[in-house]
Amino acid sequence: GDRMWHFAVSVFLVELYGNSLLLTAVYGLVVAGSVLLLGAIIGDWVDKNSRLKVAQTSLVVQNASVILCGIILMIVFLFKTQLLTLYSGWLLTMCYILVITIANIANLASTATTITIQRDWIVVVAGEDRSKLADMNATVRRIDQLTNILAPMAVGQIMTFGSPVIGCGFISGWNLLSMCLEYLLLWKVYQKTPALALKATSKIEESELKQLNVQKDSELKPTEGVQLIEKDVTVFEPQQEKEISCSAWIAEPFITFRDGWVAYYNQPVFLAGLGLAFLYMTVLGFDCITTGYAYTQGLSGSVLSLLMGASAITGIMGTVAFTWLRRKCGLVRTGFISGIAQFACLVSCVISVFMPGSPLDLTVSPFADIRTRLLEGQPLPTAHPTDMSEISFTTGTHNWLNGSSSVNSDLEMSSDSVPLISVSLLFAGVITARVGLWSFDLTVTQLLQENVIESERGIINGVQNSMNYLLDLLHFIMVILAPNPEAFGLLVLISVSFVAMGHIMYFRFAQKTLGNQLFACCGLKSKAVSNDSPPGNSST
Repeated sequence: GDRMWHFAVSVFLVELYGNSLLLTAVYGLVVAGSVLLLGAIIGDWVDKNSRLKVAQTSLVVQNASVILCGIILMIVFLFKTQLLTLYSGWLLTMCYILVITIANIANLASTATTITIQRDWIVVVAGEDRSKLADMNATVRRIDQLTNILAPMAVGQIMTFGSPVIGCGFISGWNLLSMCLEYLLLWKVYQKTPALALKATSKIEESELKQLNVQKDSELKPTEGVQLIEKDVTVFEPQQEKEISCSAWIAEPFITFRDGWVAYYNQPVFLAGLGLAFLYMTVLGFDCITTGYAYTQGLSGSVLSLLMGASAITGIMGTVAFTWLRRKCGLVRTGFISGIAQFACLVSCVISVFMPGSPLDLTVSPFADIRTRLLEGQPLPTAHPTDMSEISFTTGTHNWLNGSSSVNSDLEMSSDSVPLISVSLLFAGVITARVGLWSFDLTVTQLLQENVIESERGIINGVQNSMNYLLDLLHFIMVILAPNPEAFGLLVLISVSFVAMGHIMYFRFAQKTLGNQLFACCGLKSKAVSNDSPPGNSST
C-alpha cells in the first residue's frame, strides 16, 4: 500500500496542477523538510518506547493518513470544476494544502516504521549472527523491490485504463486491508521473538551485554566489518518521572535534536552515512520528480509503471550482488565496489543530456517558469482531464510549463518523429545504476546496525534519515527553482556530481578503516571476510 501511494501521489499532483513539476517539488520539499527537522525526535521516540507500541502506532497512523488522502483526492477529482469556482479557487488550493499535509504525516509515520522494523527489530531477530543479519537485510530489500514491481504496475494500469478516481479508491481500500494484515504479522513476530520485549535503556546495562557478546564472538566466530567502538557517545536515558517546568518541556525537542546530531557525528561510520546521504541529491531515481518529468514528456502511467518494475528487478539484482560480494570481499569492500558500479552506470545519463531528443536548451532560462508564475502574476495552471487524455501521451517535446503551446501546435509536433536515444539512455542509466545503489545502501545500513549501540539505535538512524532528506531537500529546491524540462539536463549533471562526491566520502571511510587492505579483495575470499577490520583500527 505504501509503494502504491508513493508512485501514485506524484502522478495525481501532476494531473491536478496542469502538468507542471512545481507542485510535486513543493510536496517533496515539505516531506524532506519535515523529516530533516523531526528525524532525531522520531528516533528518540522510538528509543524511549516499547518496540511493539512504536510499530503498531506508526503503522496505524501511516495507513490511516493514506486512506484519508485518497478520499480527499477522489473528492477533488470528482468536483474540481465546482471547487475551482468557489472563493476564487482558494478552496481548491486549500485541498492541495490538506493533501500535502496529510501525505507528509503518512511519510513521517513511514519513517518511524522503517527505523523500528528495518533498523531495530531485524537486528534483534538476527541475534549475534552477522551473516544472518546480512541475509535478512537483503531479503527485506527484495520484498521491498518486489512490491516496487507489483504496486506501480497495478496502479499504473488502473489509472491508464480506468481513471484517477478509481485509482484513489483502489489505493484507499488496499491500505485498509493491508493495515489489518500487517498489524497481525507484527504481533506474531513479536510473540515468536521474546528478545523484542527486552530493550537496553542505559549505557551501563548495554556495556555489560556487550562484554558478554565480545566473549561470545571471540570464542565462536571471527568479527566482520568495522569493530564496535567503545567510546563516550551521548546515550539518551529515559527521564525519571518528575515534574518539569514549561520552558524545559518546550526546550526538550531542541535538545534532543542537538544531541542526536552530535552523537551521529561521533559515530565511527559517520563518513559512510554521509556518503549515502549525498546519493539523495539526485533527480536520477524513480521519485515524484523523475516520474513527473517523464509524465510531462509524454510517457503514460502504464509505461512508467513498467519502467519502475524494471528498476525494481535491477534493485533485486543489487541485493543478490550485496550478499555475494560480502561473502567474497567483506562488508566494507562491498560498499566500495558497489559505488564504482553505480557511478559507471550513471555515465550514460550524462551522455543522454547531449544526445538528440534531449530537452536541454541553454537558451531558455532555468528560472523562466518560476519567474513567470511569481513575478508576472500569471495564474497557476489547471489540468483538464479531457485535454490530458488527448495530448499527454505523445512523444513530442511540448512546452507544458509556460502555457504558450496551442492544441494545434501540439498535434503538429506530435506528428513529427522525435529521436528516443536521449530518453532511452537516461532511463537505461537510471535503471542499471540500481544494482550498485541498493548494494551500497545495504552496506551502509548494516554498518549502522553493527556499530550503533542499542539504546541510541533509533535516534542515530533518525538523524541518518534527516541527513538523507537534507540532501533530498536540496534537490527539490533545485527543481522548484528550475522546473521546466529544458533545465532537466543541468539537474542530471549536478546529480551525477553529488553521487561522485558521496562515493568519494565512502572511499575515505573505507581507506581509514582498512588501509592498504582495501584493494585486496577477491583473492583473499573467506579470509578477507574475517579480517575486514585490521586489529587495533577502531576509528574512522
